[in-house]
Amino acid sequence: MWQTLFDRMLSRFIREGELETEYPDGTRRRYGPGGGLSLRIRLHDEALVRALCRDPEMALGEGYMDGRLTIEGDRLHDLMTFLLRNRQLGGLPRWARTADAARYAVRAFVQRNTPRSARANVAHHYDLSNDLYRLFLDDDMQYSCAYFARPDMSLDEAQAAKKAHIAAKLLIEPDMRVLDIGCGWGGMAITLARDYGARVTGVTLSENQLALGRERVAAAGLSDRIDLRLMDYRKLDGPFDRIVSVGMFEHVGLPQYATYFTKVRDLLTPDGVALIHTIGRSTPPHTTAGWIQKYIFPGGYVPSLSEATRAVERADLWLTDLEVWRLHYARTMAAWRDRFEARLDQVRAAYDERFIRMWRYYLIACQATFEVDRQGVFQMQLAKRADAVPLTRDYIGPAEARTSIAAQ
Repeated sequence: MWQTLFDRMLSRFIREGELETEYPDGTRRRYGPGGGLSLRIRLHDEALVRALCRDPEMALGEGYMDGRLTIEGDRLHDLMTFLLRNRQLGGLPRWARTADAARYAVRAFVQRNTPRSARANVAHHYDLSNDLYRLFLDDDMQYSCAYFARPDMSLDEAQAAKKAHIAAKLLIEPDMRVLDIGCGWGGMAITLARDYGARVTGVTLSENQLALGRERVAAAGLSDRIDLRLMDYRKLDGPFDRIVSVGMFEHVGLPQYATYFTKVRDLLTPDGVALIHTIGRSTPPHTTAGWIQKYIFPGGYVPSLSEATRAVERADLWLTDLEVWRLHYARTMAAWRDRFEARLDQVRAAYDERFIRMWRYYLIACQATFEVDRQGVFQMQLAKRADAVPLTRDYIGPAEARTSIAAQ
């Protein structure tokens, strides 16, 4: 029964390219008109076929992790690209979308992210060994989208360019009080204090990030200018001249958007400026993929622009600048994936094959999503006053250039 149902589903779903599927009983079927990508997969047991019918996205990830779904040549990136392109063509039957509908119905509960659950969600991902992240991130351990201002940039150069771009938008002057919400391993705080003379308070919910971040601050000789804390942003007191948050808003959760932006407003000085850098979706509101929710980012959510800006408006903040980055995160993910694969021997010393396949699936699925789906990065510059920043964007380029010259 399940094999017949899945056969019908693929017959309708595959409208571009070709997919050859080998079923557990040895039956082989080809789907799609051909042309474009051509792939071969094998489904190793009936339970996987049943799961693919009930919740295709979850079952695909779990099947790959467990080795119960194998791809000829292990062409996972090609398979993800192939499936995303076909999904955009609208061939998935309604009954196969019930899992997405169920997640959408309960998303407010899943994303409630109280101070207690937010701490647990952060620990699930960010309190893995710092050594794992060192293997695939740049030297500054920036775990967010890099900015490839030139096509020939290395990952390290593009991450430095990201920080310079953000700093330019923040218009930082020496001794300004800067808050870094979700400070990670301290890279942004160190850059703003060392290169711009800021006094930075950084908050994180990850004990591992905090410990390493404090070590890095001390090693840089900046302990008198940077204060990193294990603290929820909702418990902070201000005021701050500038607020920066890079890659943290995805963990806030839709029910907390009003709280988040109201807190940003309350923490800013009257002429203060904030820069919120977040993954964003150029589609109507949706939900977090079930596999990502379960294995990678519990409580996480990628907002549509309409959801984020509605909360900004209600917090009585000016959206003084909005920039959308397209494909930069795809390149970032590709670089992380290459570095991860190049250091598999070191990964295997600490993790089993299931973890490796899970992490590979995470990196590749996200890379393909940024390449094919309507997902990118939003940078929202916010202020209380309309004249808190210049009235044109002409100041950004010269400020970045000054930083590049000073770094040489």
